[in-house]
Amino acid sequence: MPVSPGPATDPATLLEQARDGSRVALARLLSYIERGGETAMAVARLAYRAEVPFTLGLTGAPGAGKSTLTDRLISQARSGWPEPDAEDVPQVGVLAIDPTSPFSGGAILGDRVRMGQHALDPTVFIRSMATRGHLGGLSLAVPDAVRLLGAAGIGLVIVETVGVGQMEVEIASAADTTVVVVTPGWGDSMQASKAGLLEVADVFVINKADRPGAREARRDLDQMLDLARPDAWRPEIVDTTATSGDGLADLWGAVARHRRHLATTNQLVARRSQRLAQELRGVLRARTEARIDELAAGEEFTTAVKALVAGELDPYQAADRLLGA
Repeated sequence: MPVSPGPATDPATLLEQARDGSRVALARLLSYIERGGETAMAVARLAYRAEVPFTLGLTGAPGAGKSTLTDRLISQARSGWPEPDAEDVPQVGVLAIDPTSPFSGGAILGDRVRMGQHALDPTVFIRSMATRGHLGGLSLAVPDAVRLLGAAGIGLVIVETVGVGQMEVEIASAADTTVVVVTPGWGDSMQASKAGLLEVADVFVINKADRPGAREARRDLDQMLDLARPDAWRPEIVDTTATSGDGLADLWGAVARHRRHLATTNQLVARRSQRLAQELRGVLRARTEARIDELAAGEEFTTAVKALVAGELDPYQAADRLLGA
């Protein structure tokens, strides 16, 4: 009896299978990216030659309801962009950036649980990615993962984050449109972090707007925007109640209007160029850190430390010698 061939492992073959609709192949490629190394770079070489998907980022404090909003937005996206003559959104990808499990090192899959109604939809691909201790929660693999989803034929990618640390700034650098989610009664927190929020938000969502304090949250946001956002695009403020679906059509309309604004003002190209520049800096930083680790494990480093202890060198001279080596 002939032996059936095993599953493909070559990135190019897997990408062709992913384009043909194989979610197993796409998941394997994403696993390659997360692991890093030569195979990850081979996947990236393929992914960065393809068309860039439109990327929507959702960020905000834990407990703001981002996962439920994402679940509802998937349904909105599948009905297309709410604007005349716009193309359909045939496939949607979601990258849920979760905290790292202390036991397995993988993602804690809470976000995927809240998106369960789309689990069997062949037009929707949901992947949890672990932060792996990276400050702010966005691992270096996320930009490559976004491009991979685009290369697989997915036109819209939603990146939903854990919303801690410097997450607001990081998600802005990885998305075409950034949605910042707040909740009623968040005034003190907004005051403490308003500079970062105002810099990155393209759309504000007051989720759980059926609770007391929604009007005050809108007032505070409006006042801050009056003072701090003189540019051409003033972030829209949308009230939603994700659990019931109230306001989701309004939110999707706001995202579509920002998308159209980016296209008509050529800011979409500019944003993506800035994103690539930042990604390149990230790769350079990672390569430099790897080189430092190599130097620290070598005899030259040990010799330099001994010279420091003996007072023969200062740290700057020692660093120059090591880098020269």
